[in-house]
Amino acid sequence: MKLNRIRQVALAASDFDESLRFYRDVLGARFIAKFDPPGLAFFDFDGVRLMLERSAAPATLYYWVDDIDAAVAELTARGVVFDQPPHLIFEDGEGTFGPPGEGEWMAFFKDPSGNTVGLATRR
Repeated sequence: MKLNRIRQVALAASDFDESLRFYRDVLGARFIAKFDPPGLAFFDFDGVRLMLERSAAPATLYYWVDDIDAAVAELTARGVVFDQPPHLIFEDGEGTFGPPGEGEWMAFFKDPSGNTVGLATRR
């Protein structure tokens, strides 16, 4: 057996309707279904399912982007406020996570329920 793909991630949605709107309308996730009660909403991010749940614990979710500066600019234009702008997290001189010499860059913001959302890229 080999576990090689994430199927679903669960995030807290304390403000259920605002969280649903945020992931669908601001981040552009494909909406799958809503079940209320019990307070579940499902979205698709290129084959990985995101489940928003009223009773889930807060989490951090990382999204890969090809151009972090363009992604931050686009989300800022949509009203997203970044806690941390794009910055170097790790200089990967040995190629631990990809080509040697590239760095891991990330930027962070909060969703309406207080979950941390990170954008990640390498350059």
